Amino acid sequence: MLPPIETIIENFSILDEGMDRYEYLIELGRALPPFPQDLVTEENRVHGCESQVWVDIRFADNGPERRAALRGTSDSVITKGLIALVMAIYGGKTPREIADIDVLTVFKEVGLGNHLTSKRANGVRAMADRIRHSATRLAA
Repeated sequence: MLPPIETIIENFSILDEGMDRYEYLIELGRALPPFPQDLVTEENRVHGCESQVWVDIRFADNGPERRAALRGTSDSVITKGLIALVMAIYGGKTPREIADIDVLTVFKEVGLGNHLTSKRANGVRAMADRIRHSATRLAA
């Protein structure tokens, strides 16, 4: 089970070393729930990532507003951690809330912005764009 994004940000704030941050990121990836094999489809594949990435995006009725229910996986342990961070940022949010969040700003806030390769940053951006696009369609 993933901790709330506020807890993740707090945990990153106490980690000084880059390796400690990567180890925590990998730990977050291991906390992702299993991704059903039937969702490993071309439709759920996120293009633009260096690794193989699949993200399932659904919006469930939760009271008066629909909220994001997200799942994801990758063939890379570091990328799974990045997916976990993206899921913690956007999961449970309404489409309007999602539209207002810049995922790369949060990555910089936790100290990962400068440590991501350009390919990984592009992958994170592709995941975020996919989630934001789905949220925008729903909000319209």
